[in-house]
Amino acid sequence: MAEVRSCPKCDAFFNYTGVRDVCAKCAQKEEDLYQVVYRFLRKRENRAATVERIVEVTGVDEDTLYNWVRRGRLHTAMFPNLGYPCDQCGRLTSEGKICARCREELKQDLRTFDAAKQFREDVANREKGTYHTDKK
Repeated sequence: MAEVRSCPKCDAFFNYTGVRDVCAKCAQKEEDLYQVVYRFLRKRENRAATVERIVEVTGVDEDTLYNWVRRGRLHTAMFPNLGYPCDQCGRLTSEGKICARCREELKQDLRTFDAAKQFREDVANREKGTYHTDKK
């Protein structure tokens, strides 16, 4: 069942069905902008354009462009300089929420934590010690 919501872009009311988060009018404007950006990027000389260059030429805002990349509407395999900001450091990434560098740092931190935990457990086990007595 549809739910009445206010469009976050223009404040108009619309029936939210779970498909779009904006009203039909704003969705059409966004689709028109997408077509402008896609036509720009399809030209061979523009395929390696940066986010800043695309924003400058097409007039689309960065957040919308990032959203299209995040949702997979613009593929980074075809347009290598596209991406969206890493949630951790802000560097551009094309998959997940954090970039490869932050992912590696996180993995290293987890390895360090696991090693420290294992060391603490080993020390605790050694301190318990088992004493044997010679019973004759």
